[in-house]
Amino acid sequence: MAEIEHARERTAPGPTIASTPSRRSAQPAEAGGTTTIADSVVAVIAGIAIRETDGVHSVGKGASKALGAVTGRMSASSSLSRAVKVEVGEKQAAIDVDIEVEYGMPIHELASQLRTHVSDAVETMTGLDVVEININVFAVHIPGDDSADDSADTGSRTR
Repeated sequence: MAEIEHARERTAPGPTIASTPSRRSAQPAEAGGTTTIADSVVAVIAGIAIRETDGVHSVGKGASKALGAVTGRMSASSSLSRAVKVEVGEKQAAIDVDIEVEYGMPIHELASQLRTHVSDAVETMTGLDVVEININVFAVHIPGDDSADDSADTGSRTR
């Protein structure tokens, strides 16, 4: 992943308050403080944006994909945060994702669409600058392949 500026604990300066105890300002004072966005939050946002992109068959591979498919109890957000790896700094984020694409989809065009869609979603929702999105295409989904496997499995279970 790209080198990004990592978050440091920092407190923004608060407003200056007048020392006259008997008077209160009619306008509310601005509060200072910090906002921290967890890696898992950015991973879920990126994962949803990836799933919404036409041409992506699935997100994640191996254990994270199988675990999400087998355990109906897992929430979509927890499976997305495992399938999408994110490094969040103070102002920037870098994202790694493994995807399976639909057969016939021009992969270079899909990758460009994904980068645009994901960076727009993450930047809009978090204010973080997305500096890098690494896309690993690990498989091509051929329509009909999974239905043939399912019917073979179903037949052996009902005997």
